[in-house]
Formats: sequence, structure tokens, C-alpha cells
Amino acid sequence: MSAGPTLWLVRHAPVLAEAGLCYGSADLPADAQATSAAAQALAAWLPAGLAVSASPLRRCAHLAGELQALRPDLVPKTDARLRELDFGAWEGLRWADIARADFDRWLADFVDAPPGQGGEPVRALMTRVCAAWNDWRASGADALWVTHAGVMRAALLLSRGACLPASAADWPADAMPFGGVLAVHAPSAY
Repeated sequence: MSAGPTLWLVRHAPVLAEAGLCYGSADLPADAQATSAAAQALAAWLPAGLAVSASPLRRCAHLAGELQALRPDLVPKTDARLRELDFGAWEGLRWADIARADFDRWLADFVDAPPGQGGEPVRALMTRVCAAWNDWRASGADALWVTHAGVMRAALLLSRGACLPASAADWPADAMPFGGVLAVHAPSAY
């Protein structure tokens, strides 16, 4: 029995910002040299003719564009559903500077509480990623998403048959290195 189509998830290159910064929806640029290196590595082995979708944030759009320059058969389409989680008032803060009590409040109601004032709840992230996931599944074709660690973890959760994490402890903790690739398949049933 076939595993069905493959969805390759690629994380953007490192951003030009200090380490430890919370920057989910902030539109920070990625390191140009690392972006080029990631595109070259991907171009060398990705199958021909994949449907490519990319987050509209420039760190992903840059990688998708570099990849297309090397592989004209991989034409990216922007998909806003693939943008990173919006951390609200935490955007631009160092993770170490976010009050532990505020962080713990978010983790206590991980699915529905917004991170930071005005942030996007995980349920909203999962809803939009699930919509993109369902479109990919309906296509029946292999595809590539150029995206962010949060979206990659959401897709990983979906590949494991879960539409929502029950708690913060259920959120995938798999490493998502910059420029890294993760291949997933849809489960046969949810």
C-alpha cells in the first residue's frame, strides 16, 4: 500500500536578528548567504515539477525565489496560511524577557489562549494550516512548502493524525533547523 503523496516542509534560513528573539509574524529578512546555500542544496535533489507554496514573509519568499532561480520548474505561489504564528505583544522581545507568568498562562491554555496580548491562538494556526493541508491532500500530488518552524510542527501534528494538540506537551518538539527539510505523508484516516 502506497504512503500517498509526499509533502516536503522547508524552513527558511536564519533571520538577521539577535539569537533568542521572538519574531513569529515579524517580517525579518533571512541571511542571504544561508538562503542561497539552502536553495542550492534543495535544487540538487527535489523532484521535478513539485507544487511549491511559500509563506508571504520575506524570509520564506526569498528562499522560494532563490530555489526557482535554480530550478525554473519549481514555481512558488504565496500562501498566507503558511505564515508563522503571530506572537502579538511578544513580537520583537527576547524570549528571556517575557514574564514567566505570562508564558505559563499561555501554556496552560495552549490551544485557545493568545501568546502575548493580541497574539494568534494555536487553534487559529492549526485551522489555517489544516486548510492548506487539506488542499494539498486533495491534490493527490507531491508538494513543497517553504515556511516556518511553527507551521512545520503543525503539519507534523496533522501527519500524526491530530487536528489539535491536547496541550502544550503534545506540540511536536522535533528539531526544525534553519534551511532544514522534513518530509511528511497524510495519515490514511483522522
